[in-house]
Amino acid sequence: RLLKNTLVISVTSLVVNFPIPIIFALLVNELRSKKYGKLVQTITSLPHFISLMVICGMIKTFTMDTGIITKIVGALTGDYSNLLNKPGAFVPIYILSGTWQEMGWSAIIYIAALAGVDQELYEASAIDGAGKLRQVFAITLPSIIPTIVVMLILRIGGLLNVGYEKIILLYNETADVISSFVYRRGIVQSDWSYSAAVGLFNSVINFILIITANKISNRLTENGLW
Repeated sequence: RLLKNTLVISVTSLVVNFPIPIIFALLVNELRSKKYGKLVQTITSLPHFISLMVICGMIKTFTMDTGIITKIVGALTGDYSNLLNKPGAFVPIYILSGTWQEMGWSAIIYIAALAGVDQELYEASAIDGAGKLRQVFAITLPSIIPTIVVMLILRIGGLLNVGYEKIILLYNETADVISSFVYRRGIVQSDWSYSAAVGLFNSVINFILIITANKISNRLTENGLW
């Protein structure tokens, strides 16, 4: 159950939250006003610096029986019960709140990579009649592929590292993951040996994942961590 919950949250987070910062960086890069682009980037990066305790408090307030998100969902479904108490709603809440919190901050490295793309390539493609969308797929994305690949490998290497802090603060038994189990078994119940064994299992799996992802990346794209 722990492994299943960890994989569901990790894989869903990877599928949803990995491409969103890339798309966001591409959109910011296309803004004509650089001042407006910096303003948007700053505002979207601010949630990253908010305490996780505050973030979870906001989530609980918005998803309680009288919360604004619950009211919106209730208007569509007719059910105004606490969303965090619903097993099927926990993962979407966890993932979407993570998207809001980390989207702007995670996009910084891609925005930096986009700043290094040769502008003459865009000018040449415009002369040849390429539109904005064509330029994105023919110039922009290929230019930042090495950065995307490295970030993807690192993300895969930490696939099972779902932080226990947010899980515990929003605790739901259906979302118990490996890290929260290690915390409860080791710190709360003082079962050091068992929690250490589970933590070691987690680390070994992550090590195998990052080695495998790096080898596959080197073969397919000739880009990798080493």
